[in-house]
Amino acid sequence: MLLKRSTNRGYWWFLLPGLILFVLVIAIPFLMNIGTSFTHWQGVGTPKWAGLDNYARLFRDSTFWASFRNNLAMLVAMTIVPTLLGLLLAAVLYDYITNKFGSRTASFFRAAFYLPQILPVAIAGVVWAWILHPNYGALNGFLEALGLDNLTRNWLGNRQTALPSVMVIMVWFQLGYPLVIFMAGLQRIDPEIYEAAVLDGASWFDRFRYITVHLIRPEIFVVLLTTTIASLKVFGQIYVLTRGGPGSSTLVPSYFAYQNFFEKANIGYGSAISTVMTVIIIGLTIFFIRRQSAEEL
Repeated sequence: MLLKRSTNRGYWWFLLPGLILFVLVIAIPFLMNIGTSFTHWQGVGTPKWAGLDNYARLFRDSTFWASFRNNLAMLVAMTIVPTLLGLLLAAVLYDYITNKFGSRTASFFRAAFYLPQILPVAIAGVVWAWILHPNYGALNGFLEALGLDNLTRNWLGNRQTALPSVMVIMVWFQLGYPLVIFMAGLQRIDPEIYEAAVLDGASWFDRFRYITVHLIRPEIFVVLLTTTIASLKVFGQIYVLTRGGPGSSTLVPSYFAYQNFFEKANIGYGSAISTVMTVIIIGLTIFFIRRQSAEEL
């Protein structure tokens, strides 16, 4: 027993570098951000203690709540829709495309769907801005070529179409990630389970519903957790595509915090926004982990 304890104690030294980096890069800046959120500060000079003023202002701020509603739309576009589509596409590629056309064809489609994940956000955003440009964009040009001139829009410059357009782009960005995770999960399922279901007369949808979805629940939890966190802190795509506009129609809390930090020099208020969103992310992470642990019992 003594030997076992001394052996286990030796592993902690390997965790020390990561722990030091965590403290320096995450823990200390986060605590400093919390402290700054209780002050009025423009980034220079001495911060003035403000107590809960920034948080009280935050919960009364209609712009913040508008950005939070837009973040819920991003949650749909980056978590719910990609997870559902990714699960369906993974099952089709694994069950149908692989069996009929071979694993290379399935791998090609998997790589094609995953490509947006490895493209730099700035490059992909600029390309989409060109596609949706009101004057020379490919989408409006395609609609005009079909004689559908009445459907052409300033897709990213109109309040009614800006957020749906960004949501479609975010689905394109995000779809490859759950697809790859789910296909990896499908590969660990014993093929004999599917064969037995076929012999019992189960349809493709029955196998998908009662076997596939049930057996890759761990992967589904991982995808839901990571994509939810990504949707709550999305920034790069909004910055490149719309800068939160027109007005606040595509504004999200992360970009709203950025505006207060760097454009308005309202560091205390920006810190309060960041703190609230971090607490939400931590709460959701704990919720997902507990749910996953309960499912495994």
